[in-house]
Amino acid sequence: MEEGVRKISSLREGEDNVNVKVRVLKTMDTKVVETRKGPRTISEAIVGDETGRIKMTLWGKHAGTLEEGQAIEVKGAWTTAYRGEVQLNVGYRGEIKELDDDEVAQESEIPENVPKAQSPSGGYRRQKTFYRKGAGGYRGGSRF
Repeated sequence: MEEGVRKISSLREGEDNVNVKVRVLKTMDTKVVETRKGPRTISEAIVGDETGRIKMTLWGKHAGTLEEGQAIEVKGAWTTAYRGEVQLNVGYRGEIKELDDDEVAQESEIPENVPKAQSPSGGYRRQKTFYRKGAGGYRGGSRF
């Protein structure tokens, strides 16, 4: 296995900078969702490797770019959990590169296994906190 490339079955919620090689099993239409930062364009896909499958959300420029059957490498993704299942996300810092077809398991070789979230209720991406010195001393803030 290449250095840094993960298997779907090993993914857990709350991870950053995730790299995987997967096959696109199903794609959904793009849609606009409301976020704390305003409206964002997304699309969703089901992708998998020889260890399992996972729902992947493509944000912004990546939305709507995948085709069913494609073999791809995803770099710089992050994981979240929703309804007890781990999900993969690719945003503006992420990269998607098409691979040769034989570099990824064929659809018939991809099991139905989906990584389960560790926390029972799922959760959202953990926000990173930074501290800066202001007039009143240090105060916390989010980088997002």
